Amino acid sequence: MVEKREVGIIITAFKDRLTRFGFKYLERYFASHNVKIVVNGEEPKDAYQELVEDLIALVSSFAGKLYGLRSHKYRKVVEDVKQLIAE
Repeated sequence: MVEKREVGIIITAFKDRLTRFGFKYLERYFASHNVKIVVNGEEPKDAYQELVEDLIALVSSFAGKLYGLRSHKYRKVVEDVKQLIAE
């Protein structure tokens, strides 16, 4: 729809509802097609917070594929990564 210029604006509550990581690339791509992205409900984050969230999203994605989304192993891997980053 973006490439066909069928939309002019995309409104989302949070960036991760549109993409888990690489938001800036998607935003740049949409802008090249004159599509604006509006994100409601998110406070500005510093570079460290964004990096941590991107890392957690990547680990979650790969852990989900390896262990299955409902697996206790999946939840353990994600929690372990969160603890490591928090230290």
